[in-house]
Amino acid sequence: MGNSDSKLNFRKAVIQLTTKTQPVEASEDVFWDQFWTDVNLTAQDMFALVPAAEIRAVREESPSNLATLCYKAVERLVLNADSGCVCERDRQTVLSCIRLLTRILPYIFEDPDWRGFFWSTVPKVGKTVDESDDECTRPLAESLLTAISDLLFCPDFTVESHGRTSDGPSDIQSIDSCEFIWEAGVGFAQSPPLNHTHDSSRAELLKLLLTCFSEEMYQSPSDTHTPNPWVSFFCSRENRHALPLFTSLLNVVCAYDPVGYGIPYNHLMFSDQRGMLAELALQTLIVSLEQELVDHSNTSPNPSTNTDTCSADYNKNTAAEGCQVTRLTNVCRIDFHFILRGISRLLNNPLLQTYLPHSCKKIQFHQELLVLFWKLCDLNKVPPYHFIFYLFSYLTIIILILQFLSRVGLVHICVFILLLLSGERNFGVRLNKPYSVRVPMDISVFAGTHADLLIVVFHKIITSGHQRLQPLYDCLLTIIVNVSPYLKSLSMVAANKLLHLLEVFSSPWFLFCSPVNHHLVFFLLEVFNNIIQYQFDGNFNLVYGIIRKRNLFHQLANLPTDVSSIQKALQRKRRSNSTHNAVFMETNNPCNTACSEAPYKTTPVQTGTLNASLKAMPRIDKLTETSQVSEDGTTLSLQQKNQMCFPLRNIHADHIRFLRALFQVLSWKSKLPLQTIMRLLQVLVPQVEKICIDKGLTDESEILKFLQHGTLVGLLPVPHPILIRKYQANEGTALWFRTYMWGIIYLRNEDPPVWYDTDVKLFEIQRI
Repeated sequence: MGNSDSKLNFRKAVIQLTTKTQPVEASEDVFWDQFWTDVNLTAQDMFALVPAAEIRAVREESPSNLATLCYKAVERLVLNADSGCVCERDRQTVLSCIRLLTRILPYIFEDPDWRGFFWSTVPKVGKTVDESDDECTRPLAESLLTAISDLLFCPDFTVESHGRTSDGPSDIQSIDSCEFIWEAGVGFAQSPPLNHTHDSSRAELLKLLLTCFSEEMYQSPSDTHTPNPWVSFFCSRENRHALPLFTSLLNVVCAYDPVGYGIPYNHLMFSDQRGMLAELALQTLIVSLEQELVDHSNTSPNPSTNTDTCSADYNKNTAAEGCQVTRLTNVCRIDFHFILRGISRLLNNPLLQTYLPHSCKKIQFHQELLVLFWKLCDLNKVPPYHFIFYLFSYLTIIILILQFLSRVGLVHICVFILLLLSGERNFGVRLNKPYSVRVPMDISVFAGTHADLLIVVFHKIITSGHQRLQPLYDCLLTIIVNVSPYLKSLSMVAANKLLHLLEVFSSPWFLFCSPVNHHLVFFLLEVFNNIIQYQFDGNFNLVYGIIRKRNLFHQLANLPTDVSSIQKALQRKRRSNSTHNAVFMETNNPCNTACSEAPYKTTPVQTGTLNASLKAMPRIDKLTETSQVSEDGTTLSLQQKNQMCFPLRNIHADHIRFLRALFQVLSWKSKLPLQTIMRLLQVLVPQVEKICIDKGLTDESEILKFLQHGTLVGLLPVPHPILIRKYQANEGTALWFRTYMWGIIYLRNEDPPVWYDTDVKLFEIQRI
């Protein structure tokens, strides 16, 4: 009965607010207290009792009332944060303010006229307006973020009390939040007792924090190149809780175990409050780390928009940071195992297969985990923070990423991760480790190394028949190119996969039908050249495959460039219903039997009514910069060459297509890097043929044995320099990640639906 009365009274207050035509003064506390004092409503109740239409109506017709409502709610949060929420009534008031602001903020952000409202200067809570010192006033957003930070470490509300001796603001302000980190792990050894009430309060605060950060969802992609001021302030040194909170979020995520003791169906019998907290902590974490990728200048003159984020504190050992940060980063180096073990356990969870259907709880935030893993690699890849180097000795997580590659919705983020890792020499070296842990993947059975696994999975993706994956082909091949100089011994299966790709991509009609398709052939030839020049001794399987498929290389060397041949190839393209499907039709050639696989299987689209679209993935030349590796291991960056462009006007469309194809072939055919392969064939083919004739061989094992002990020392051209295409962050990739990240967060937060039916501009929402 009491809950019904609470809902009724709250609804009356909302109606009063929406029907008042005159501004309500901020001093009328009796009116404003109706929204949070003695109100006991869940977040779902708050969303139901405050309709979107009424929020927009107040925003348009009584803007001063909406502004005062926000100000008073923030004021109440600040007052209770300062007092420490000493009683249950204060805690309930805080929760009501949190839920109300979470409901209202998206509708303030969606209106450009309100964009600067929270960053306007208002009287600081607890001081009079006529005080003259600079601390008298501050932006409303800073007051809100400071209050949220304090409340996230408020004893008896979000953390366990260590025994208060007195109650009061001075007590709260003197709290060292490093002693109240939420979970053991990085930088903190003690595991606090599990408290579902505290976890629930933390989750409510983190949801409000995410809502504050989401202002950039309501800006068009062209406007999001500026740092997010909410994130900038929250992660700056002005927030004394930034590092303890960052540590708490990371530890909660990495320590979370959805399986627990492994009792079947336990997740159906007991609620898992820690799971919800881990998901929100992960989302808050990746948004906070995004700021480092967006802002590289660190030149803002405004101290309120300091861009020294918590990720920067972990990555830049400046003198200003002092001993505290140095000590914390040293601990992080020790606890890389904890981080990787936690991420691996969680990434493996959705892939688990059990005998009892649905007996094991499956997490749904694996996409956010992949984003976090990406950020940890990208932000910690240089000394003295060796996360990316420590990772290379932990290949389990690489296998998990390759498993996720087979899921259509996760291909892009996984390719980005592998592209980043492939730019490091140690990654290619570690791929030579034997692949012994068999995981369920729809690929050919083989015995070999992790490098073989990577090639087999990539071949599966490329030949899957999904046209929307075509922009990824050059990224996938670039990864193979980067690791190829270090691959000591490819299996026969992996070698045949590479040769099959060359057979398909080198067909004349495929080369002529697009001005960029020849790049794929260049990548594959570079792979073969790297292996022959630098790892010939152990790669007899690949050499044998090259000898068997030598006609491919002869055809490339003699690729026709006459008018008739090009026209026939283009006509063949027009007759084909699908370029992608036709290009990967398997032939009856014995070499391709190893490549024949079951139809590509996709993961069903998750049930729901919304789908967030992604920005187009940048081209490989925008994603990478080329570095030349010298003999002493140093690298030298090389400029990318611009693609040739031929302006053609006032010509029939068919003629334009033909002329472009002709000019393109003439521009790149002479640059095909075939010299090393042709020299290999010139030396080895006669020897292999002679052995077969002399010994009457019909078994390839003898040929492989001959090639295994053969050598081409002094017979091949001078080894070419190793070229590594390292991932290069730019505005295009930053926008892609920002869109991907916020699209995931938008879709995952549907109870309550924080951003549903608001005017999001960063990406498009498709109703399905």
